[in-house]
Amino acid sequence: MGTPLGNFVRAKRDSTRPEDLGLPAHERRRAPGLRRSELATRAGISVEYLTRIEQGRDRNPSDPIVKALADGLNLDAAERTHLRYLAKISSGLCVDRSRPAPPARTVRPNVRRILELVEPGVAFVTNRLGDVLAHTDGFGTVMRATGLLDAEEPNLTRYVFTHPQARAVLADWDQIADEQVFNLWLGPSTESFEWFTAEFAPVAGAEFTRRLHHHLPPPRVPLTLNHPHTDPLRWDRETLELPTPDAQQLVVWLPADEATAKAVDRLRHRPRRAALRVV
Repeated sequence: MGTPLGNFVRAKRDSTRPEDLGLPAHERRRAPGLRRSELATRAGISVEYLTRIEQGRDRNPSDPIVKALADGLNLDAAERTHLRYLAKISSGLCVDRSRPAPPARTVRPNVRRILELVEPGVAFVTNRLGDVLAHTDGFGTVMRATGLLDAEEPNLTRYVFTHPQARAVLADWDQIADEQVFNLWLGPSTESFEWFTAEFAPVAGAEFTRRLHHHLPPPRVPLTLNHPHTDPLRWDRETLELPTPDAQQLVVWLPADEATAKAVDRLRHRPRRAALRVV
Protein backbone atom coordinates (compact mmCIF):
# COMPACT_ATOMS: atom_id res chain seq x y z
CA MET A 1 0.00 0.00 0.00
CA GLY A 2 1.38 3.39 -0.98
CA THR A 3 1.34 6.58 1.05
CA PRO A 4 0.38 10.13 0.06
CA LEU A 5 4.09 11.06 0.19
CA GLY A 6 5.17 8.14 -1.98
CA ASN A 7 2.37 8.75 -4.47
CA PHE A 8 3.34 12.40 -4.81
CA VAL A 9 7.06 11.70 -5.30
CA ARG A 10 6.33 9.06 -7.94
CA ALA A 11 3.77 11.26 -9.76
CA LYS A 12 6.12 14.26 -9.75
CA ARG A 13 9.06 12.15 -10.92
CA ASP A 14 6.98 10.74 -13.79
CA SER A 15 5.82 14.21 -14.86
CA THR A 16 9.22 15.96 -14.71
CA ARG A 17 11.00 16.36 -18.04
CA PRO A 18 14.68 15.43 -17.76
CA GLU A 19 15.71 18.37 -19.92
CA ASP A 20 14.16 20.78 -17.40
CA LEU A 21 16.76 19.57 -14.90
CA GLY A 22 19.67 19.71 -17.32
CA LEU A 23 19.63 15.97 -18.03
CA PRO A 24 19.95 14.48 -21.55
CA ALA A 25 16.60 14.73 -23.28
CA HIS A 26 17.13 12.37 -26.21
CA GLU A 27 18.14 9.22 -24.38
CA ARG A 28 15.93 6.21 -24.96
CA ARG A 29 13.54 5.86 -22.03
CA ARG A 30 11.00 3.18 -21.28
CA ALA A 31 8.74 5.83 -19.72
CA PRO A 32 8.64 9.63 -19.71
CA GLY A 33 9.95 11.53 -16.73
CA LEU A 34 12.90 10.95 -14.44
CA ARG A 35 14.33 7.55 -13.75
CA ARG A 36 14.52 6.54 -10.10
CA SER A 37 18.29 6.46 -10.40
CA GLU A 38 18.35 10.06 -11.63
CA LEU A 39 16.20 11.37 -8.77
CA ALA A 40 18.13 9.30 -6.23
CA THR A 41 21.41 10.79 -7.46
CA ARG A 42 20.04 14.34 -7.36
CA ALA A 43 18.65 13.79 -3.84
CA GLY A 44 21.78 12.06 -2.55
CA ILE A 45 19.97 8.88 -1.49
CA SER A 46 20.05 5.30 -2.70
CA VAL A 47 17.69 3.95 -5.35
CA GLU A 48 16.59 1.28 -2.88
CA TYR A 49 15.62 3.92 -0.29
CA LEU A 50 13.76 5.99 -2.89
CA THR A 51 11.88 2.85 -3.94
CA ARG A 52 10.84 2.23 -0.34
CA ILE A 53 9.51 5.79 -0.05
CA GLU A 54 7.57 5.60 -3.32
CA GLN A 55 6.04 2.23 -2.47
CA GLY A 56 5.06 3.32 1.04
CA ARG A 57 7.43 0.95 2.84
CA ASP A 58 9.20 3.90 4.48
CA ARG A 59 6.54 6.16 5.99
CA ASN A 60 8.70 8.46 8.06
CA PRO A 61 11.67 9.94 6.18
CA SER A 62 13.59 12.63 8.05
CA ASP A 63 13.20 16.34 7.35
CA PRO A 64 16.59 16.46 5.52
CA ILE A 65 15.46 13.62 3.24
CA VAL A 66 12.19 15.38 2.47
CA LYS A 67 14.13 18.56 1.65
CA ALA A 68 16.56 16.57 -0.52
CA LEU A 69 13.65 15.10 -2.48
CA ALA A 70 12.18 18.59 -2.94
CA ASP A 71 15.55 19.83 -4.23
CA GLY A 72 15.98 16.79 -6.46
CA LEU A 73 12.56 17.34 -8.03
CA ASN A 74 13.12 21.11 -8.25
CA LEU A 75 9.80 21.79 -6.51
CA ASP A 76 8.40 25.30 -6.29
CA ALA A 77 7.32 26.85 -2.98
CA ALA A 78 3.73 25.55 -3.11
CA GLU A 79 4.87 22.04 -4.00
CA ARG A 80 7.42 22.04 -1.16
CA THR A 81 4.73 23.00 1.31
CA HIS A 82 2.53 20.22 0.01
CA LEU A 83 5.39 17.71 0.17
CA ARG A 84 6.04 18.54 3.84
CA TYR A 85 2.33 18.17 4.59
CA LEU A 86 2.19 14.77 2.88
CA ALA A 87 5.27 13.63 4.80
CA LYS A 88 3.55 14.60 8.04
CA ILE A 89 0.29 12.78 7.36
CA SER A 90 2.04 9.75 5.82
CA SER A 91 3.95 9.20 9.06
CA GLY A 92 0.66 9.03 10.98
CA LEU A 93 -1.20 6.58 8.77
CA CYS A 94 -0.39 3.66 11.07
CA VAL A 95 -2.16 5.21 14.06
CA ASP A 96 -5.50 3.64 14.99
CA ARG A 97 -8.30 6.16 15.24
CA SER A 98 -11.96 6.03 16.09
CA ARG A 99 -14.38 6.90 13.31
CA PRO A 100 -13.57 10.50 12.33
CA ALA A 101 -16.27 13.14 12.34
CA PRO A 102 -17.02 15.89 9.81
CA PRO A 103 -15.58 19.35 10.50
CA ALA A 104 -17.63 22.05 12.18
CA ARG A 105 -19.77 24.18 9.86
CA THR A 106 -19.99 27.27 12.06
CA VAL A 107 -19.00 30.58 10.46
CA ARG A 108 -17.97 33.29 12.91
CA PRO A 109 -20.18 36.43 13.05
CA ASN A 110 -17.28 38.67 11.97
CA VAL A 111 -16.75 36.54 8.86
CA ARG A 112 -20.44 36.89 8.01
CA ARG A 113 -20.06 40.66 8.43
CA ILE A 114 -17.24 40.59 5.88
CA LEU A 115 -19.57 38.86 3.42
CA GLU A 116 -22.12 41.63 4.00
CA LEU A 117 -19.47 44.23 3.19
CA VAL A 118 -18.57 42.40 -0.03
CA GLU A 119 -22.18 42.59 -1.31
CA PRO A 120 -23.23 42.71 -4.10
CA GLY A 121 -20.02 40.92 -4.99
CA VAL A 122 -19.71 37.19 -5.55
CA ALA A 123 -18.11 35.56 -2.51
CA PHE A 124 -18.52 32.58 -0.22
CA VAL A 125 -16.98 30.85 2.78
CA THR A 126 -15.80 27.29 2.30
CA ASN A 127 -13.41 24.72 3.70
CA ARG A 128 -11.00 22.34 2.00
CA LEU A 129 -13.72 19.70 1.75
CA GLY A 130 -15.75 22.03 -0.47
CA ASP A 131 -18.61 22.86 1.91
CA VAL A 132 -20.33 26.16 1.04
CA LEU A 133 -20.84 27.45 4.59
CA ALA A 134 -22.08 30.97 3.82
CA HIS A 135 -22.29 33.19 0.76
CA THR A 136 -23.27 36.60 -0.50
CA ASP A 137 -26.53 37.23 -2.32
CA GLY A 138 -24.32 37.88 -5.35
CA PHE A 139 -23.01 34.32 -5.21
CA GLY A 140 -26.58 33.08 -4.90
CA THR A 141 -27.58 35.11 -7.96
CA VAL A 142 -24.83 33.54 -10.05
CA MET A 143 -25.01 29.95 -8.80
CA ARG A 144 -28.69 29.37 -7.99
CA ALA A 145 -29.57 28.18 -11.50
CA THR A 146 -26.57 25.86 -11.71
CA GLY A 147 -27.91 23.40 -9.13
CA LEU A 148 -25.10 23.92 -6.62
CA LEU A 149 -27.35 25.54 -4.03
CA ASP A 150 -30.18 23.02 -4.38
CA ALA A 151 -28.68 20.80 -1.66
CA GLU A 152 -29.51 21.42 1.98
CA GLU A 153 -25.75 21.57 2.72
CA PRO A 154 -24.12 22.63 -0.57
CA ASN A 155 -20.69 21.17 -1.28
CA LEU A 156 -18.56 22.07 -4.31
CA THR A 157 -16.75 18.73 -4.41
CA ARG A 158 -20.01 16.76 -4.37
CA TYR A 159 -21.42 19.10 -7.01
CA VAL A 160 -18.43 18.68 -9.34
CA PHE A 161 -18.44 14.88 -9.26
CA THR A 162 -22.09 13.96 -8.82
CA HIS A 163 -24.43 16.71 -10.04
CA PRO A 164 -25.86 16.18 -13.55
CA GLN A 165 -25.37 19.88 -14.45
CA ALA A 166 -21.75 20.18 -13.33
CA ARG A 167 -20.00 19.17 -16.56
CA ALA A 168 -22.20 21.49 -18.60
CA VAL A 169 -21.80 24.45 -16.22
CA LEU A 170 -18.04 24.12 -15.60
CA ALA A 171 -16.33 24.77 -18.92
CA ASP A 172 -13.02 23.44 -17.57
CA TRP A 173 -14.49 20.55 -15.59
CA ASP A 174 -11.24 18.57 -15.44
CA GLN A 175 -9.35 21.55 -14.04
CA ILE A 176 -11.94 22.21 -11.32
CA ALA A 177 -12.15 18.51 -10.47
CA ASP A 178 -8.36 18.45 -9.97
CA GLU A 179 -8.55 21.54 -7.75
CA GLN A 180 -11.29 20.15 -5.53
CA VAL A 181 -9.54 16.83 -4.97
CA PHE A 182 -6.18 18.48 -4.32
CA ASN A 183 -7.81 20.75 -1.74
CA LEU A 184 -8.94 17.72 0.24
CA TRP A 185 -5.35 16.91 1.14
CA LEU A 186 -4.83 20.34 2.69
CA GLY A 187 -7.31 20.07 5.53
CA PRO A 188 -9.16 20.87 7.64
CA SER A 189 -7.49 17.83 9.24
CA THR A 190 -6.33 14.34 8.41
CA GLU A 191 -9.35 12.97 10.27
CA SER A 192 -11.89 15.01 8.33
CA PHE A 193 -10.12 14.11 5.06
CA GLU A 194 -10.52 10.41 5.91
CA TRP A 195 -14.17 10.91 6.87
CA PHE A 196 -15.00 12.71 3.63
CA THR A 197 -13.15 10.38 1.27
CA ALA A 198 -14.55 7.27 2.93
CA GLU A 199 -18.09 8.60 2.60
CA PHE A 200 -17.67 10.16 -0.84
CA ALA A 201 -15.42 7.88 -2.91
CA PRO A 202 -18.05 5.15 -3.45
CA VAL A 203 -20.50 7.78 -4.73
CA ALA A 204 -18.07 9.78 -6.88
CA GLY A 205 -16.51 6.79 -8.61
CA ALA A 206 -13.35 6.33 -10.65
CA GLU A 207 -12.94 9.98 -11.73
CA PHE A 208 -12.58 10.97 -8.08
CA THR A 209 -10.44 8.03 -6.98
CA ARG A 210 -7.99 8.46 -9.86
CA ARG A 211 -7.39 12.08 -8.93
CA LEU A 212 -7.19 11.37 -5.22
CA HIS A 213 -3.73 9.82 -5.47
CA HIS A 214 -2.35 12.11 -8.18
CA HIS A 215 -1.21 14.82 -5.76
CA LEU A 216 0.33 17.25 -8.24
CA PRO A 217 -0.85 20.82 -7.47
CA PRO A 218 -3.08 21.98 -10.35
CA PRO A 219 -2.37 25.34 -11.99
CA ARG A 220 -4.69 28.21 -11.10
CA VAL A 221 -6.66 29.44 -14.11
CA PRO A 222 -9.69 31.73 -14.54
CA LEU A 223 -13.00 30.00 -13.87
CA THR A 224 -15.45 29.86 -16.77
CA LEU A 225 -19.11 29.11 -16.10
CA ASN A 226 -21.55 28.22 -18.85
CA HIS A 227 -24.52 29.83 -17.16
CA PRO A 228 -28.02 28.57 -18.05
CA HIS A 229 -29.46 32.09 -18.28
CA THR A 230 -26.71 34.21 -19.84
CA ASP A 231 -23.47 34.16 -21.81
CA PRO A 232 -20.42 32.36 -20.34
CA LEU A 233 -19.05 34.05 -17.23
CA ARG A 234 -15.29 34.33 -16.65
CA TRP A 235 -13.93 34.85 -13.14
CA ASP A 236 -10.62 35.60 -11.50
CA ARG A 237 -10.54 33.98 -8.06
CA GLU A 238 -8.92 35.21 -4.85
CA THR A 239 -8.77 33.00 -1.76
CA LEU A 240 -8.18 34.36 1.74
CA GLU A 241 -7.24 31.86 4.45
CA LEU A 242 -9.08 32.44 7.72
CA PRO A 243 -7.34 31.81 11.08
CA THR A 244 -6.29 28.22 11.75
CA PRO A 245 -9.05 27.34 14.26
CA ASP A 246 -11.65 28.10 11.58
CA ALA A 247 -10.02 25.88 8.92
CA GLN A 248 -12.05 27.93 6.44
CA GLN A 249 -11.46 30.18 3.45
CA LEU A 250 -13.12 33.29 2.10
CA VAL A 251 -13.28 33.00 -1.69
CA VAL A 252 -14.07 36.02 -3.87
CA TRP A 253 -14.86 35.79 -7.57
CA LEU A 254 -14.02 38.90 -9.59
CA PRO A 255 -15.35 39.40 -13.14
CA ALA A 256 -12.44 38.71 -15.50
CA ASP A 257 -13.86 40.91 -18.25
CA GLU A 258 -16.48 43.57 -18.87
CA ALA A 259 -18.84 41.11 -20.56
CA THR A 260 -19.01 39.07 -17.35
CA ALA A 261 -19.66 42.14 -15.21
CA LYS A 262 -22.54 43.19 -17.48
CA ALA A 263 -23.98 39.66 -17.58
CA VAL A 264 -23.97 39.44 -13.78
CA ASP A 265 -25.73 42.79 -13.57
CA ARG A 266 -28.43 41.44 -15.89
CA LEU A 267 -28.79 38.35 -13.69
CA ARG A 268 -29.29 40.55 -10.62
CA HIS A 269 -32.22 42.29 -12.30
CA ARG A 270 -33.70 39.13 -13.77
CA PRO A 271 -37.11 38.35 -12.22
CA ARG A 272 -37.00 35.28 -10.00
CA ARG A 273 -39.73 32.74 -10.53
CA ALA A 274 -40.97 30.78 -7.58
CA ALA A 275 -39.99 27.13 -7.83
CA LEU A 276 -42.87 24.64 -8.09
CA ARG A 277 -42.75 21.92 -5.46
CA VAL A 278 -44.65 18.66 -5.33
CA VAL A 279 -46.63 18.41 -2.08
